[in-house]
Amino acid sequence: MAAGAPCLQNHWPAAPTPFKIARLSNNTSKMETTRPLGIGQAQADTVRVAHPQSDLLSSFSGDPNFMLSLARGLTVLEAFSERKRPLTISQVAQRTQLSRASVRRCLYTLEQLGYVSQQDGQFALRPRVLHLGHAYFSSTSMVSLSQPILDNLSARIHETCTLAILDGTDILYLVRSEVQRVVNYSLGMGSRLPAYCTSNGRLLLAHQPASVLDGFFEHADLRPRTLQTKVSRQELESCFERARELDYVIVDEELEPGLRAMAVPVRSAAGIVLAGISVSVRAAKVTEAEMVTRLLPPMREAAAAIGRLITS
Repeated sequence: MAAGAPCLQNHWPAAPTPFKIARLSNNTSKMETTRPLGIGQAQADTVRVAHPQSDLLSSFSGDPNFMLSLARGLTVLEAFSERKRPLTISQVAQRTQLSRASVRRCLYTLEQLGYVSQQDGQFALRPRVLHLGHAYFSSTSMVSLSQPILDNLSARIHETCTLAILDGTDILYLVRSEVQRVVNYSLGMGSRLPAYCTSNGRLLLAHQPASVLDGFFEHADLRPRTLQTKVSRQELESCFERARELDYVIVDEELEPGLRAMAVPVRSAAGIVLAGISVSVRAAKVTEAEMVTRLLPPMREAAAAIGRLITS
């Protein structure tokens, strides 16, 4: 395990312990999370949104500094997925595991504040929510400094490149430079994917301390995405060990059939892994050997350039 590896809670709201606020898939209810995805086709609910569980929110009820009503409101706001379809009060309640009465009050408040709109009992996000995400993206130098470097890398290798960080059990995309779409769903700034079956996710998990990994395996929704997906702790920890040895990760058709991806770490001047750069290709067109010989050197150069800029 790399010395000085950052804890996951550096990238998400502070909690009494790592993974205090767990993540659920944004398009499934709590009872649906074990439903296997169809093999051989991309699923829109692979793209994820973080959701604190209601029972974990309630565990803060004795904390005088914790605003439970605010937490519920944020939970309701995060229930809206990237599939761009309206939700009813019942659907939001099912996704968040909050009571219908709580959800109704939260949605009423969010509507009055301009964050959601309502028509015939169907609620949808309004553009005002962009202020929340834009505040983060505009305030972190990693985004503005990384974009031109990723654009240059993408033009150089003629492949789509992304920069992501670890957030709970997911990876969170901060920067993307797309040449051509190689995944069957839309990804952009703020999009999420499960960490266990993505190259960036495995790379970043490989550099987490044991206590954080324990929390990850306790809360992660590990299920097969394809016939190749590794889901056991033993298999994944073996992948983490190999990632530390090679200093890169290749994930072959584990997120989506026909998709192969490679990731390299972005390090600070102190050697701490801050983020990961990944490149995704069609497995039928680019072999693993070609990825290592043609793509790995320029990816490492780009990662080093970003690391120097964000820590200078």
